[in-house]
Amino acid sequence: MPTDKSTPKYTAPALDKGLDVLEILADAEQPMGLSSLAKAMGRTVSEIFRMAVTLEQRGYLILDGDDRYRLSLKMLELSHRQQPLRSLVATAMPIMRELAGRVYQSCHLSTYHDGQLLVVAQVDAPGPFTMGAKVGALGKLSDTASGKVLLAFRDDAERTRMLAAQVRIHGELEIDAAHLLQQIEEARRNGMITSPSSRVRGSIDISHPIFGNGREVMAALTVPYYERLDRPQSPSIPDTQEIGREIAVRLSKLLGYGGDSATA
Repeated sequence: MPTDKSTPKYTAPALDKGLDVLEILADAEQPMGLSSLAKAMGRTVSEIFRMAVTLEQRGYLILDGDDRYRLSLKMLELSHRQQPLRSLVATAMPIMRELAGRVYQSCHLSTYHDGQLLVVAQVDAPGPFTMGAKVGALGKLSDTASGKVLLAFRDDAERTRMLAAQVRIHGELEIDAAHLLQQIEEARRNGMITSPSSRVRGSIDISHPIFGNGREVMAALTVPYYERLDRPQSPSIPDTQEIGREIAVRLSKLLGYGGDSATA
């Protein structure tokens, strides 16, 4: 009897359900609740509940404050373990090179990963000397300009989860919670953050949010600004802030963001 090639030889129903969840959310323009997700899959909520919870616990999905799911960036990271988030980096690198050349400073791109800040790309300043973050470096959200930008453009529930994850890894916050909230609100109001580095004396970190097609913040683009005594004609801090804002808007649009600006 001939075999119907359209019928799979082997099946794994639970795996099929998990892959369906991921594929539907990958095509969704907005986060989806369990009811909407179940309807799109042609299943009941009870059939997919445990699957969605497991995927969220493993970091493949993010649950927002309205109990809706969206994809995290974990699959991108798994696909490009040797160079995290290569797709994001490939889009960002040409524009980051332009930014470094225009402000005569290094710059780096950071994302949120499992309770920490992860540096995924870096471009050196022009010239023989430079200082910058190392790709693959991990840091705290609460004591970096990049981390505060990533916190600022999340809803309250997700921000709470991010900080709770940091506490599990690094212990209690070293900054007063009220002061951190004030800095986060200021960053959101200004659409960026400019603050002295908590790691290197004399550096002023200027960080802007990068948004994606779901209008979520995907990354923080940061310039660690140093006064260049060898190049006194270099752009000032206000000039660097404005150039950084322009670059962040352009990069966000390349990543599919549909807002009027990268701070909307």
